[in-house]
Amino acid sequence: MRRDRRMTVRAAVTGLSGLAITAEEVAILRATPPAGVILFRRNVESPDQLRALTAAIREELGEEAPILVDQEGGRVARLRPPHWPAFPPASVFEQAPSARAAANAALLGAECAAMGLDVVCAPVLDLRLPGAHDVIGDRAFSASPEEVARLGEAWIEGLMAAGCIPVIKHIPGHGRATADSHEALPRVEADAQTLAADIAPFRAVCARNAGRHLWAMTAHITYAALDADLPATLSPRLIEGTIRGEIGFDGVLVSDDLTMGALAAIPGNLAEASLAAGCDLVLHCNGVAADTAALLRDCPPLAERARERLVAARAAMQAARPAAMAAASARPSARAPHALTDA
Repeated sequence: MRRDRRMTVRAAVTGLSGLAITAEEVAILRATPPAGVILFRRNVESPDQLRALTAAIREELGEEAPILVDQEGGRVARLRPPHWPAFPPASVFEQAPSARAAANAALLGAECAAMGLDVVCAPVLDLRLPGAHDVIGDRAFSASPEEVARLGEAWIEGLMAAGCIPVIKHIPGHGRATADSHEALPRVEADAQTLAADIAPFRAVCARNAGRHLWAMTAHITYAALDADLPATLSPRLIEGTIRGEIGFDGVLVSDDLTMGALAAIPGNLAEASLAAGCDLVLHCNGVAADTAALLRDCPPLAERARERLVAARAAMQAARPAAMAAASARPSARAPHALTDA
């Protein structure tokens, strides 16, 4: 790390434009450092290139700076063949043994960790519901809250054993939306009793992981029964009352991407509004240098409570690794990723 970032780091995770950090991006990272970086397909070419990129990011931001990736398996995967295995979508694991789901997540996480990617944006704890927009679809484990919670817990164990911090998403539940939040702001009119099913997997997983300070990603959705005026990402009432309160989430809360179409029509400083609502970090993904610079210039600094949660999440992951490795040594070697979906 080039200098002490403690007083200057912004409460943001930002994207990069390509396969290597440009001189312009280096200047931005040094002037207004984000808490971390998220990588996409545009940033991934080969193992050697990716390891060099993550090393360069940490040279600028420090060894503890989180580097995120959306690596769920199926259609949401930034690391793909021929250099990395093709992991199946979450829906394949419905009714599968928890150990099989955990082993798949551990293998997936190991591929990420080997590249220097230490925060994996998975598992998806949304429900797979009929009539909803297919932006979630097979990314969800099941329509059953109990099954989603069971498999989500297995996914968390696998990722943490591999040395990755999991990000449960999209809290408090994207599965009932009839629009794609990448394009427009969905509005869910279901009453609170109906929404209890969507919330249930998050509540169950948080209860089983109390004190681990997992990460979670907000849903850019307006829930009429919870806050009729503001989407979850921007709603103090929903974050405090539902996410921190009813669900009991105690970890790092990061917004979904602020550049998505869902928030395009909302005026004002979205980063400031999201952080004021209760998020610890905001996500800004488009990788356009001028946009990133503007976001970081106007973004508030990382709060001390958010810093504590980041540290606690990393410590919990590091503690999970030795126990998981000891347990694995007593079992036969894990099967290949493609075999994990066998009946």
